[in-house]
Amino acid sequence: MGIEIDDNTLRVTDMLGVEDAEILLDWLLKHPEGNLDLAGCTHLHAANLQVLMATRPRITAWPEDARPADWLRHALNQEE
Repeated sequence: MGIEIDDNTLRVTDMLGVEDAEILLDWLLKHPEGNLDLAGCTHLHAANLQVLMATRPRITAWPEDARPADWLRHALNQEE
């Protein structure tokens, strides 16, 4: 599991597997104004992408690797 939670921020520190999708969805539903930090995200399972597409969270940091960052921005219609 690559998730750390503190106060009003969920931080992804590694890969998000299918088993993380339920945790991610639950947290986002309970914290609709929460911050999602994806800086440490190295890979995410499609189930997590579906959660992000459905909930449209506030993303405060994109993955450090430009390829997944660009791909996620495009998939979530948040291109710069």
